[in-house]
Amino acid sequence: MVNQKKISFDITVYDSLNELTKEDRNLMSAAVKARKRAYAPYSKFNVGASVLLENGEIIEGNNQENASYPSGLCAERVAVFYAGARYPGMHIKAIAITAASLNHEVNEPAAPCGNCRQAISEYEFRQGKPIKMLLMGETGSIIECKSLSDLLPLGFNSSFLD
Repeated sequence: MVNQKKISFDITVYDSLNELTKEDRNLMSAAVKARKRAYAPYSKFNVGASVLLENGEIIEGNNQENASYPSGLCAERVAVFYAGARYPGMHIKAIAITAASLNHEVNEPAAPCGNCRQAISEYEFRQGKPIKMLLMGETGSIIECKSLSDLLPLGFNSSFLD
């Protein structure tokens, strides 16, 4: 018998940063600061990410491009990997991501690429708690997802390797 199932999730859409909690505004502000320091001479697409840890620390990351394109690294993985290296075992509460282009205005929320979704998923699975995602372009609305798994349903994790 063939069963068809639907996978869906809810998001919260904020019209402006003023609608976010103070904690979330601070997190997005850190992502914007990180975005402004991105090294993106090839794509001219600057991304900033900030990670809020359970101990209250905020870790920032930004995209780091390279003339040999596969050698670069996305902002989300820079921030998450640095958080994991600096505070091993510390749970991640939330991640804020923002993007801007030197070629055009980015007024839609920017979501992480597939590689970043998989990397963040590993942290979420390992800690056994959801990681809230806040997504923003340069201007416009902000999207909140309650968990990275909303952005990567049916994700691959270490349970498949047991």
